[in-house]
Amino acid sequence: MGITVSEKGWVVIPAELRKKYGLQPGTEVSVVDYGGLLAIVPSLTKPAREAAGMLKGRTSLTRALLKDRARERARGR
Repeated sequence: MGITVSEKGWVVIPAELRKKYGLQPGTEVSVVDYGGLLAIVPSLTKPAREAAGMLKGRTSLTRALLKDRARERARGR
């Protein structure tokens, strides 16, 4: 899917992608440079609330470290 950059630097995001990603007029986005690859990323309006639960179900690094420390303490006694 090709997109043309205007003389003013504007681009138009195709309707199917706007619909797929919920981009409404006024939605704030960021343009991110990933070392030669540009990405248009919707900005989070409430980052903490929107990120809550993103890693749910995955192993907690904190819990794993606490278990490891407990094992180390038990061996040392």
